[in-house]
Amino acid sequence: MAQKKSKILKIRHSLAHILAMSVREIFKEVKLGIGPATEQGFFYDFLTKKPIKESDLLLIEKKMKEIIQRNLKFSKKFVSKKEAKKIFQNEPFKLELLQEIKEKEVSIYETNGFVDLCKGPHVKTTKELQKISFKLLKVSGAYWKGDEKKPMLQRVSGAAFETKKELEEYLEKLKDSKERDHRHLGRVLSLFDIDEDVGAGLPLWHPKGALLRQIIEDFLIKEHLKEGYLLVRTPHIGKETLFEKSGHLKLYKENMYSPIKIENERYFLKPMNCPFHIKIYQSKKRSYRDLPLKFFELGTVYRYEKSGVLQGLVRVRGFTQDDAHIFCEKKNLEEEIVKVLNFGKKIFKKFGFENFQVYLSTRPKKYIGSLKEWKEAESTLKKALKKVGLDFKVDPGEGVFYGPKIDIKVKDVIGREWQLTTVQFDFNLPRRFNLYFVQKNGKKERPIMIHRALLGSLERFIALLLEHYKGALPFWLAPEQIWIVPINDKVMDYAKEIFSLLKEKEYRVVMKDTKETVSKRIREGEIQKIPMIVVLGEKEKKEKTVSLREKEKKEIKKLSLGKFLEYLKLLP
Repeated sequence: MAQKKSKILKIRHSLAHILAMSVREIFKEVKLGIGPATEQGFFYDFLTKKPIKESDLLLIEKKMKEIIQRNLKFSKKFVSKKEAKKIFQNEPFKLELLQEIKEKEVSIYETNGFVDLCKGPHVKTTKELQKISFKLLKVSGAYWKGDEKKPMLQRVSGAAFETKKELEEYLEKLKDSKERDHRHLGRVLSLFDIDEDVGAGLPLWHPKGALLRQIIEDFLIKEHLKEGYLLVRTPHIGKETLFEKSGHLKLYKENMYSPIKIENERYFLKPMNCPFHIKIYQSKKRSYRDLPLKFFELGTVYRYEKSGVLQGLVRVRGFTQDDAHIFCEKKNLEEEIVKVLNFGKKIFKKFGFENFQVYLSTRPKKYIGSLKEWKEAESTLKKALKKVGLDFKVDPGEGVFYGPKIDIKVKDVIGREWQLTTVQFDFNLPRRFNLYFVQKNGKKERPIMIHRALLGSLERFIALLLEHYKGALPFWLAPEQIWIVPINDKVMDYAKEIFSLLKEKEYRVVMKDTKETVSKRIREGEIQKIPMIVVLGEKEKKEKTVSLREKEKKEIKKLSLGKFLEYLKLLP
């Protein structure tokens, strides 16, 4: 398996090289960025005087195939940095990369006079690419090194597989993913948008989107209260001294926004909720009888993200977490983590997510606390994962500075992983804030702290939820559950009677007036992914029945009003 993966990555990397050659032949004065292999294909970044258009992709692809048929060699050699600077004297981005390389020698690849700064590996000759199926997919903008302060380049991306069948399957998935894309669905269903006057990475929630969020938040609050969590609320900003004490200003500053000055004191937008929950813990003396103490908040945090990495709702600058902090005794640590994981499984099941991967993220390069504590913490997390029966992979060095963590990542329709759940172990913040509780014998003892978010960012979760269901949300989640479509004004009194009855029973119901044709209103309901459309005519009025159209079902149900209400009660 590893060998096959290595082979396809080499092929894709080589195709990126051929892509650069082709663009250079067509767009003579192009400047080269970078061109790596990706999980499904390859890309290359360019700076051009004449913009590359989507319509140019077929021409570039044709040129790539011509070059591949020439059976050219990929020749690797090592040169001094001084020689490399001479070779790439007209390539500003390559010169910048050379400045960052510490080694005295660098490797370059040459193919028929085309030279690239590259470690490789590549195939030996283009003959090895002749049976490979590939396709150029799009041209997009990409800041050099993902930094919005640097030049905007054009990224040409492609997909590549060893067989035509694999490529066709991937292209079909890609087509499906475009239809599922939460940004597309957000516009079509009028859930949210991102306005450039407001700012990148700061979504505006429309009425239906805000209602969807509220439904999820209400569900989360209800479930957390059942599990013994205590609801808290904390401010969006905090004083500099708070974040100095927590260690965020020393170890997390690159992810925080610039300070706000208020009456000669500096405040920061909070990147995390934990220091605030700690201060609530410290607001009174705590006893062993109080533990475990579980604070829960739907807390909005702000983290600095470069504009080049922002993406719809999955990568934003301000987001709300279903955030909780558990303060417990060391002896109860494993038990509490098991409870969190089981709770997480229950929540995921409710929302219909089953395709996820669990990771144990271990000690990073920047960390606080002793090695002994880190080893104990990692061991405890492993035991809890095994007890719950979750298979997991180790993600070396990806823990946060104050402790190791468990991450649960969900795959989208084309296989990309996005982190949702996180369960983080913390010996360190309780020490930094001098937290304690009083034991049975009257002695003070330091609690252990667990940071956890089950859905993680609500913004990201909603994005994945929309893509998972292709916008057709389950009945309990749909912001608009039922549309009532009266055929004409003669049955409006019956329609209003049903509308009032459903409203009284707290269903989210919308009356569609008779200004448009019946077929147009039904079609609009289908586009809006409405779970149920109730069509009412004179016959339905006379018989006290409804004609029920359910989302994605061809059959039209004819039910008495009583049976319809009973049917609604049975829905999950």
